[in-house]
Amino acid sequence: MEPDTAPPDCSPVTPHVTLYGEFTAAGNRRVRYAVSLTEQELVVQRLSSAPVPWNKVLLRLEDCVGSRAHCGDDSDPAAYFTAYFYPLKKRWVGSGSSRQRVEQCFRLAALQDPRCNLEEADKWARAVRERSARKHGPRDGLLMSEPLHRHTLVLVNPQSGRGQALSLYNSHIQRMLQEAGLPHSLLITERQNHARELVRDLNLAQWDTLVIMSGDGLLFEVINGLLERPDWWEAIRMPLAILPGGSGNALAASVHHYSGSSPVSSEELLVSCGFLLCKGLVSRMDLVSIHLSSGARVFSFLSLAWGFVADVDIESEKYRHVGAARFTVGTLVRLACLRVYRGRLSYLLPSLDNRIDQNGVQNTPLPASSLYSFPHENCSPISEHNSCHSNNSVKVTRRLANLSPSGPVDSLLPPLDHPVPNNWVVVPQEEFVLMLAMYQSHLAEDLFAAPDSTLDDGLIHLFYVKAGISRAALLRLFLAMEKGAHLTSNCPHLVHVKVRALRLEPQSPKGIITVDGEVVEYGPVQAEVHRGLARLITG
Repeated sequence: MEPDTAPPDCSPVTPHVTLYGEFTAAGNRRVRYAVSLTEQELVVQRLSSAPVPWNKVLLRLEDCVGSRAHCGDDSDPAAYFTAYFYPLKKRWVGSGSSRQRVEQCFRLAALQDPRCNLEEADKWARAVRERSARKHGPRDGLLMSEPLHRHTLVLVNPQSGRGQALSLYNSHIQRMLQEAGLPHSLLITERQNHARELVRDLNLAQWDTLVIMSGDGLLFEVINGLLERPDWWEAIRMPLAILPGGSGNALAASVHHYSGSSPVSSEELLVSCGFLLCKGLVSRMDLVSIHLSSGARVFSFLSLAWGFVADVDIESEKYRHVGAARFTVGTLVRLACLRVYRGRLSYLLPSLDNRIDQNGVQNTPLPASSLYSFPHENCSPISEHNSCHSNNSVKVTRRLANLSPSGPVDSLLPPLDHPVPNNWVVVPQEEFVLMLAMYQSHLAEDLFAAPDSTLDDGLIHLFYVKAGISRAALLRLFLAMEKGAHLTSNCPHLVHVKVRALRLEPQSPKGIITVDGEVVEYGPVQAEVHRGLARLITG
C-alpha cells in the first residue's frame, strides 16, 4: 500500500489529491489500479508497463450514492472497498442521457493483519461518503440526516400500472437503498385507502422518510392521511419520496425534470428517482386544498381536472394493461366523440391576493410562512407568531385558532355557496372542452403540461380550452404538450393563467372531476394553494 498522500511527481494522480492508494482488482489479483480521491472525483487508473488505451476512469462524487468496506472470507486476509455510482450516460448518438449503474470494487491486502486492511478500506469508504455528501448542499436549508441515522418505510402498491411495482422494487430499489446504506422496511398495500389509514395512525417517530412506489394515487392517500392526523402540523413535514410504479407517474416525471436531467421514462425514470432518494436532498412542495360540494376537503399535490383530461384519465382505466400508452389510446377514443361542458370558472390572480378572514373582510396579505411554517422546529404556532410578529398578533392568533386537525385554514376561499369576492376574475366563457389546474410540471411521463411550474412557487397553473376547437387542433395541442410546446402553439382556444385560488361551478348535468387522477364528487369545487406545506425528496 502506498502512502496516503501521493508524492508530487506521481503521474497517476490528479491535482489536489486528498487520498491515494494502489489496489488490485477484486476479481483479478494480477490487475492493479492507482486510485486517487479528490474533492470532486474518484480517479481510477490501471497500472501497466505498456500503454493501455482508455485506462483512466473519472467518477464524479456527485454521482455516488454510497460506499462500503467489507472483509473477504476466512482464508483471505484482504479487505475490500466498494463505491457505487450512477453517472449520466448517453443512451445512443443524438439522444439524451440516463443514469446507469457503475460499481467499483478494490482489494486491499498490503498488510498481514486483516483488521488493519479493513481499517484502511473503511477509511476510503468513509472518505468517499463524506465527499459525496458535500457535493449536494441543502436547498432552502433542508437536508436529510446522515444515511446511517435514517430509517425509511417503503410503501408499494403491487396493483399499480401493469402490476410490476413489486418486481421493480426487487430488481432496482432494494439494491440502491442497500448501496446507499439506507435501512428500510417494505410494506405492501392491500387495498384502496390502506396507505391512508396506515399513515393516519402510524408512529412517525420510527421513520425518517416515507417512500411511495406506485402511481400518483398512493401518494394522494398518504398526503391526505398525514393531514387527517391530530398532529398534522408535524406529520406533513415528514420527508416523502416518489418512485414511479404506475402508468401516469406525473410527480416522478416532474421531480426528474426539476433535477435538470433530460427526459426519460419507464425503468430509466425509476433509476433516476431512486438516485435522488439515495442523495436525500429535501425540498418544500406546495399542496392545494380543494373543497367539494358536500363540504369535504381533500389535499392535492398534482392537479384538478374537469372535462376532456378527466374523461381520458378515468375512461382509459380499461387500458391499464398497456401501461403509459393507456392515455394515448384514451385520448384517441375521446377525440372521436368530443364533448363540450357548460360551467362557470373564476379565479384569484396573485396580484389581487388580499386575504379574506372568516367574516369576509379583506386583510393585507401575509407571507406564506405566516400561515403554516415556522423557522424553529420546537415553536408552537401561536407562541412563534406572538413573539416574531407582534404587530399582527391579533390577526394571526385569530387565524391560527381556526386551524383544525384536518389541515391549515383556507384564508382565500369564501364558503362554496357564497359568491366569489369582487377581486376575483370571472371567465365570461361558459362552454369548455376542458379545465386543468396544475401545480407540477408534468401530467404524465410524456405530458409536459406546465413547463414553468416549480415545486414551491405558490401558484396554480390554470389551463382551459374553450368550446369550438376542432378535433385536429385539440390533437395537435396534446402532441405539442409532449414537449411542453403547447403554450407557444398560438392556439386561440387555449388559455393559461397563474392563480392563487379558483372556483369551478359545472352546469352540465353529468361529468367527471378528478383530483390527482382520483375521481371526486361531481359539483361545484374550489381550491387554494398552500405554499411549501409538504416536504419532498428531490434533486
